Amino acid sequence: SRMQQLGEVHLGAVEEYERLQQRYDFLAGQRSDLLAAKETLYAAIEELDEKIALRFQEAFETIRKHFQELFAVMFGGGRADLVLTDPDDLLHTGVDIMVQPPGKRMQPLNLLSGGERAMTAIVLLFAMLRTRPAPFCILDEVDAALDDANVSRFARQLRRFAQDSQFLVITHRQGTMEEADVLYGVAMQEAGVSEVFSLSLAEAGRFG
Repeated sequence: SRMQQLGEVHLGAVEEYERLQQRYDFLAGQRSDLLAAKETLYAAIEELDEKIALRFQEAFETIRKHFQELFAVMFGGGRADLVLTDPDDLLHTGVDIMVQPPGKRMQPLNLLSGGERAMTAIVLLFAMLRTRPAPFCILDEVDAALDDANVSRFARQLRRFAQDSQFLVITHRQGTMEEADVLYGVAMQEAGVSEVFSLSLAEAGRFG
């Protein structure tokens, strides 16, 4: 009775077993290769994370030093600092900007006035450029919120940095324009038709 319950003999069972065994062996090999590749990838990621953290730490300390120096120059005193929010996790840490303009107490950036925030952002930009100069830089009305005294400080620093980088500055401030080599303007003399004109201040100075 038990033999009858087994049903008819499957004559192709051996061949089916061999086929499935080959398939299993192939997939098992693929799985082993994937696990090995996974471990290799994780090891590479860990090594890369260590290098990124080291380079970030080095760049941060350099930018921080330049930021502190330039802040005192462009603000005519005071002090500032860059602080890591999580020094133990350099891959996910944030950066707080602490600022003390002349005559004020140390405070976070968001408590400053609009002009002071703009000036601090410019100082940070210059600190980055001093750390790693860029061949070309576009600034779009970064001096709009500055008063005349700070515009002059900004323009003088821009002139110094122009020795290593070429700047294209979009501005409406006279103090910034005075430090430029060439001025470009856009005028609409006819309705719907814009015309670009340029003026070299060096050449203009020759004609008094």
